[in-house]
Amino acid sequence: MPVEFLGIAATNDGSETTARSGAAFDKEYTLRLGRAHEDHGWDRVLLAYGSGSPDPAPAAAYLASRLDRLQILLAHRPNVSYPTYAAKTFATLDQISEGRLTVHFITGGNDHEQGREGDTLTKDERYARTREYIRIVKKIWTTREPFDHEGEHYRFHDFVSDVFPVRQPRPDVSFGGSSPAAYAAGGAEADIYCLWGEPLEQTARQIEAVKAAAEAAGRTEAPRIQVAFRPIIAPTEELAWEKAHRTLGAIRQRRRAGSRPGPHRDGVAQAPAPQNAGSQRLLAIAEAGERYDRALWTPTAAATGGAGNSNALVGTPETVASALLDYYDLGVDILSARGYDLLGDAIDFGRYVIPLVREEVAKRDAARAADRTAAAATATAAPDLDRPRTAVRG
Repeated sequence: MPVEFLGIAATNDGSETTARSGAAFDKEYTLRLGRAHEDHGWDRVLLAYGSGSPDPAPAAAYLASRLDRLQILLAHRPNVSYPTYAAKTFATLDQISEGRLTVHFITGGNDHEQGREGDTLTKDERYARTREYIRIVKKIWTTREPFDHEGEHYRFHDFVSDVFPVRQPRPDVSFGGSSPAAYAAGGAEADIYCLWGEPLEQTARQIEAVKAAAEAAGRTEAPRIQVAFRPIIAPTEELAWEKAHRTLGAIRQRRRAGSRPGPHRDGVAQAPAPQNAGSQRLLAIAEAGERYDRALWTPTAAATGGAGNSNALVGTPETVASALLDYYDLGVDILSARGYDLLGDAIDFGRYVIPLVREEVAKRDAARAADRTAAAATATAAPDLDRPRTAVRG
């Protein structure tokens, strides 16, 4: 199966290790970072959502209108707009990008962050709302006749949009989470299911949970799986680990200084006990051990309080590529990666890791295709033992 790479479309140069140097929306940096991804083999970039951050939708339109190939993953929280409005916004953006849009729906795992924009629903209520929201948006994208909706969270009458996506039948829907409620919602509605980077054993169990939820929802095909990491690469293993420990020191220094989270988690000050299951899982994994499998390193997640995509892959490009291929072998076909020097790391990862992974995936796919062809040929040539034979008389 093909493999895809997702990077970050940050609107400024801040990260967990470095304070941003300019405004929250730095137009020149946003375009420079997006172009670096497009020029170095990435498939798409995420425009993340935060309560006080620049609005990702116009930032996505800005990028899409200036880049030719890079696909857009737009994060969206259902609490911030009515689904009729959102569906038109997404369709317009898909028109601007000429069919390069995927929408990532965020239910929200932190009551305090949700409350900053007036969302007072409980977590279970938020999941129910998200499922209803996604279904409405899908219907608006694909329906040419006016329709009514009477649901638990949304009601409207005689609505039909006059703008439709370029991509047919509709753009893909992306979803993430690590709780049973998340698996149920995403298994039912998502085209792509997003996970944070965990050890291979835990990731395999999560993939099975997503598949089971999709089957329970009556789907014949499960969502594609995406897994996210923070790669730390260098020419040698020794240099990579030195870089990893410098990175960890910078994260801890910013945390001690009391830096606050900004756009795309620019900062590391987090609640001591995260509410969302994904962060709780990352912290439990970090507590159980620092290193897993080929290259997974958990202290970066522990230092940020399990904030989002925060487990690292450490090593040479060859080591990190091999680690990513281990996840590919589990059934992961979208690999999300984001360094701590957003621009420089995007370029290095694109130059030195992406080609290695793509080359090996192509070899594996070719070998599997050859095996299937050989198996089919063997089955065709094999005698049919159940068929009655006619005796040959001399």
